[in-house]
Amino acid sequence: MGAALITVSTDTEFVHLAWKRDEKELAEVRYQMGADPTGKVSRLFGVYDPASGLALRGTFIISPDGTLFNSEVNFYNMGRNIDELMRKFKANIYLSRKASEGCPSKWKDEGDKTLRPGPEMVGRVHEALNG
Repeated sequence: MGAALITVSTDTEFVHLAWKRDEKELAEVRYQMGADPTGKVSRLFGVYDPASGLALRGTFIISPDGTLFNSEVNFYNMGRNIDELMRKFKANIYLSRKASEGCPSKWKDEGDKTLRPGPEMVGRVHEALNG
């Protein structure tokens, strides 16, 4: 879909290698895994926890021009939902072409119902989506 996917953690590159080698969930991973043992990148994104020296699970969708489209921060033990991340990614691609529209929470793909944000929509989202 034209995106670059990079994961970054406070682990070293050797820990990443061990995860990729031993964790079957990561066996087919083809994206870059960045090591941030000093926490510099994690601090930049506001997910570094100095008390533990670890980073919270942050996910950021950034446009090619550097605009932050989405951010999500989960606690250490909360996994991320790839289907929801892909929905957000696709919605941002769609909205970059159709900025006057809005993708509601159940929007999944082009062709799904969108909204036109404005004063007339306040208090009428349910009707607009189900009417």
